[in-house]
Amino acid sequence: MKIKFIVTLFINIVVFRNVCAQEKLIQLEDIWASRTFSPEWVWGINSMNDGIHYSSLNYGDKNVYVTQYSYETGDSVATIVDSKNLEDLSFDAYQFSANEEKVLLPTETESIYRHSTRSKFYIYDRATKTTSSLSSDKQRLAQFSPDATKVAFVRANNIFIKDLNTDIETQITTDGAVNKIINGATDWVYEEEFAFDNGFQWNSNGTKIAFYRFNEEAVPEFSMDVFTNLYPSQTQFKYPKAGEANSSVEIYIYDTNTKTTVEAAIEVDEEFYIPRIKWTKDENILSVQRMNRHQNNLDFLLVDAKDGSAKIIFTETDEAYIDVTDNLTFLNDGAHFVWTSEKSGYNHIYLYNLKGKQVRKITKGSYDVTDFYGIDETTNTVYFASAERSAMQRDVYAVQLNGKKKRVLTNKTGTNAATFSTSYHYFINKYSNANTPYFFSLFDAQGNEVRTLKDNADLNKTLSEYALSKKEFFDFTTTEGVNLNGWMMKPHDFDATKEYPVFMYLYGGPGSQQVTDAWGGSNFLWFQMLSQQGYIVACVDNRGTGARGADFKKCTYQQLGKLETVDQIEANRYLASLPYINGARIGIFGWSYGGYMSSLCLLKGADDFKMAIAVAPVTNWRYYDSIYTERYMRTPQENAAGYDDNSPINHVSKLKGKYLLVHGSADDNVHYQNTMEMTNALVNANKDFDMFIYPNKNHGIYGGYTRLHLFRKMTNFIKENL
Repeated sequence: MKIKFIVTLFINIVVFRNVCAQEKLIQLEDIWASRTFSPEWVWGINSMNDGIHYSSLNYGDKNVYVTQYSYETGDSVATIVDSKNLEDLSFDAYQFSANEEKVLLPTETESIYRHSTRSKFYIYDRATKTTSSLSSDKQRLAQFSPDATKVAFVRANNIFIKDLNTDIETQITTDGAVNKIINGATDWVYEEEFAFDNGFQWNSNGTKIAFYRFNEEAVPEFSMDVFTNLYPSQTQFKYPKAGEANSSVEIYIYDTNTKTTVEAAIEVDEEFYIPRIKWTKDENILSVQRMNRHQNNLDFLLVDAKDGSAKIIFTETDEAYIDVTDNLTFLNDGAHFVWTSEKSGYNHIYLYNLKGKQVRKITKGSYDVTDFYGIDETTNTVYFASAERSAMQRDVYAVQLNGKKKRVLTNKTGTNAATFSTSYHYFINKYSNANTPYFFSLFDAQGNEVRTLKDNADLNKTLSEYALSKKEFFDFTTTEGVNLNGWMMKPHDFDATKEYPVFMYLYGGPGSQQVTDAWGGSNFLWFQMLSQQGYIVACVDNRGTGARGADFKKCTYQQLGKLETVDQIEANRYLASLPYINGARIGIFGWSYGGYMSSLCLLKGADDFKMAIAVAPVTNWRYYDSIYTERYMRTPQENAAGYDDNSPINHVSKLKGKYLLVHGSADDNVHYQNTMEMTNALVNANKDFDMFIYPNKNHGIYGGYTRLHLFRKMTNFIKENL
């Protein structure tokens, strides 16, 4: 009897412990302070020239080092450079020369805007194991020439070339000046909306450099106060708002042998953008993509580097707009290139010749190619990811250059993303699904899984100790006959006989997606916390979002916010119709475009939404930048109603629910002005609301305890008002 009692007691203790473990509740500090749920990651993987090794940046207790690994085994092969051998010179990234004999090491890096940084660069010679300083002061965008004998960089808006053999520095532009002329880099709006800041490129043999020259003198200047001293300082930069003057842009080509510069003859009578340049395989031929200001006409030009003459080889047009990508790939035959386009109604891969004639469509079907990974020209194999299985999922595929023998390479349903080796013999796959954190594994080119890199077993174990809900997918059809995808997260102790409040999350901007079968990170854990506290959390992708073809994405053209808001109000009413949801207690939250949408939903759907939280929202499209806004809306001068009818600032009189408005005062992207003007409008309409400002924080609102404070603020607001 005694033994039986002890066994029974032991079992009861185990069961009790398991129950307690599974009922563990998430705290805000777990997400944004202690990093309890931080996943393991595969950082900084760079495939090396041989295609069978890769390098990675690693951090020790007191040192930073770059290690070479075998793809096949994962074993460390060599340490390429270690800060402890460089007189403790600490670096935060690295860049190989083309022959991998030298390494550029940026130090003391400071951010400028979203992509741009400046650093002190050092050059490490692997043969001699010596390090030398690139130049005085801090530099930007340092790049080796193809033969590793030179490094080009930008300083003070001018381009310089350092000859590594002679140690001579040559300045190739001289007119750079802050808020006036930029050589070799981009202005703010190009960096933000065309997603690049590197404004120069070496040709294939290092004899020429093509570079951008921006004249932003006519662009209106925006200023931000920074609250750090007794008297605040002021940051001033050129920011073209919708309908205002843009920078004029020119492309020049510098010849390193003759020390001469020619201008590319690409100007037209109307305003235009140059979202991309890229050298062809011919060292004397530069490709240039030129778009009109409406961004619905793209000319593909070839420029002769010897005299700057240019010719259009093909033009693509769209009734709405054309997305810019980095998918352009020139083949080694010197006669063909690969291009992606939505011209069929879905994004697909095409083969063209250098005369601009389409040779063939490589992929086809009623689905979007979502990522283009490249071409293995030894086997004529094209690698890509698509939403063929579902708009909410991604798989990695291979297809022959002739469009035949398409095959899927990944074996798990959810979201897959590949990083290929230079030889295309291997790829590292990042996999997750809605309820499973990231799983990194190595595949060969045939789709065979070779080994696991990171499985996040520790995180999965941690998650198993908490009372978590499954993210469930659903869809419904609106009264307008539109089918929309969504997900919801019910409380872990869900009772279908009860009625629950709903907290909706959205982004909703053009081409975006939030309803995906992928791990949701910190937001996912916050939503889990809210569900533990008795809320159903839900999300619906409205019209205008991505991976469902061009018509679905571009139907919001010239009327941003209109159809999206209709769909979110329909989602609200669909959820309210479910027997276990309290339709009188539905709130909504979003950040950036999502903040714009949550504001508009609360105002236009005043009888449907009880509360809304808007973080860093656009409140009037007239306040946002030219490239983004005009891509979808044209200019305010052309489309005043499109701007005004769907800007939250013009609907404040409709406010009935509780509204929390949050912004960082140093937001260079969505200006704090949006919140200030929204505040004025709400006060003038005699409407009560809540507001919180984070001093000196940018669009991301982070640093120190900032995220913890913000999410505590939002959590308390939800508890008090929903």
